[in-house]
Amino acid sequence: MARQITRRDFLDGMLIATGAALAGAGPAVAAAPYPPARPGLSGQTESSFRVLHALRDGTFWDKAGTPEATGEAYDLVVVGAGISGLAAAFLYRQQAGPKARVLLLETSDDFGGHARRNEFTAQNGAKVIGYAGSQSLQTPSYFSPAVHKLLRDVAVDLDKFETYYDQDWARRHKLGPAAFFSREQFGADRLVKITERAADWVPLTPLNEKARRDLIELIDRPRDYLAGKSRPEKFEILARTTYARFLTEICAYDPQLVTYFQDSTEGILGVGADAIAALDAWGDGEPGFEGMDLGDAPHKMMSASARRAFTDIDPYIFHFPDGNAGIARALLRAMLPGVLPGRGMESLVVAQARYDKLDIAGNNVRLRLAAPVVKVAHVGAEAATVTYVDNGKLRTIAAGHVVLACWHRVIPYLCPELAPAQVDALNDQQKVPLVVANVLIRNWRSLARLGIRGFKSPGTFWHGATMDFPVSMGRYRFARTPADPVLLSLFKVPLGGKGEDPRAQSLAGRRLLSQLTFAEMEREIRDLLGRALSGGGFDPARDIEAISVNRWAHGYAREYKRPWDTFWPDGPLPIETARKGWGRIAIANADSGAYPYAHCAIDQAARAVRDLLGHSPKLPAFTNFPGPPRDRIGLD
Repeated sequence: MARQITRRDFLDGMLIATGAALAGAGPAVAAAPYPPARPGLSGQTESSFRVLHALRDGTFWDKAGTPEATGEAYDLVVVGAGISGLAAAFLYRQQAGPKARVLLLETSDDFGGHARRNEFTAQNGAKVIGYAGSQSLQTPSYFSPAVHKLLRDVAVDLDKFETYYDQDWARRHKLGPAAFFSREQFGADRLVKITERAADWVPLTPLNEKARRDLIELIDRPRDYLAGKSRPEKFEILARTTYARFLTEICAYDPQLVTYFQDSTEGILGVGADAIAALDAWGDGEPGFEGMDLGDAPHKMMSASARRAFTDIDPYIFHFPDGNAGIARALLRAMLPGVLPGRGMESLVVAQARYDKLDIAGNNVRLRLAAPVVKVAHVGAEAATVTYVDNGKLRTIAAGHVVLACWHRVIPYLCPELAPAQVDALNDQQKVPLVVANVLIRNWRSLARLGIRGFKSPGTFWHGATMDFPVSMGRYRFARTPADPVLLSLFKVPLGGKGEDPRAQSLAGRRLLSQLTFAEMEREIRDLLGRALSGGGFDPARDIEAISVNRWAHGYAREYKRPWDTFWPDGPLPIETARKGWGRIAIANADSGAYPYAHCAIDQAARAVRDLLGHSPKLPAFTNFPGPPRDRIGLD
């Protein structure tokens, strides 16, 4: 662990981003290192938060000075250049006409929001690309007509992923799943390959004897743990009982099972076994429910994501090599082709974005980075003024319309016109923090020797590590042999306060995340990979070439879930109050749908544009609640 890694030195992403933010939007962005290729710490950095935190703390306006008018006027100003903001800009011009002038203002030093990419150049010269946040297009069969149309209009052909994604890759290379049991949690370090029958692999784990018996029964021979109860009674109990309590109190299993399953639901539902309803654990496919006669249809009290998982009819293959950054880049190319040269999906992967072309005077569409907005207000009934920070100075822009495609909890600090009820509803969206790390390794021989594609790691800092998705597009090719470099993706949802309301857990996790340095996260990566993959000959100092850690203190939009949100699903829902536009101003973002998926962000952008222009495509009334095929949104 003390040896130097044989690769280029890491850079502290916070320091780089700070320099870009202080230097101003134009020349600074062009002079800063190419954002996707920056190693070290990226994502939401301290510099990107500085202005907004000053607004939150009530100190910003004390020293802000008098705003200067830029003289610029736009038909639409979009606050936030994530997928929802980019989609709103695209749809607005599509409906208002190509001469409509649009400006996107983005707080950070890159576009895409959570949909960003990491680029690496391996020591053998190969270009390796990974996703930095938003991962894949999830279940296109449930997309609304508006989402499908937008994807077609920006030349994203979902059918092509059937060939881009090598669905036979893991089987062909004889790679399966595994679990790493750490000595801190289970008394011994042990990597165990997971097979279909728990009885074949659980005895190899360092779980205590009772926990091994319990886990085998839970997976292989689950009982009816609520025998004698009617099906409606079972649903009511499972909706108000967390999965952790289900395992320990209803099933009477060893607490080590909670440790083993604690992290399992965090990636999809934003909270662990201690806070997720057992009903959602069933929907997500966690074990223990097959013997309980619950039927084969999702229950209405399941969260939207659990319903989707329960009824999912699509393979998980709709993934660009850079994740949903591919969607953000497609939207940007459709509006600013000079930023991303080429045509078609395949060229999107290898094209290097021209950041110096984002904000060119005279263009009908402009995107301005490192430009945090601090105030949005009407000027009479026909226009609005947007105030933002540029190189430490306040500047104002005139706007015919405004789309707030930023986080819900930011909006009350920007908009003095809001009523208290809407402020309360906006503040309900306490985002889920997450961290995504990409680790470039010089080859994957160690995993091939172990016969695994990756592993989960219950109870450790990172939730595990896995090789990136086997996607090849055009000139970009995924690793063919164990001698090729590849990315390992590591994931963490930092939470605090076990058993507490998910909002409180997310807030505590965000505070924890703010205290972690890149060096600490790097050490946890090296330690985990070195211990888990040691049996395959992995050496962190020799085999790791580069690391990028993408920190999203404000990550997933928060979903409504039992047992915490007793109004779910019948309402009224906070988002219905929170997302209401007023005058020339509309609200977008996945927060508006309480559903952390790219297609929700697009749906909400379409709704926001409809609110402003009145003639966007017809949308379903509630776009974040997919159901079984007969109830698919937009298809009734």
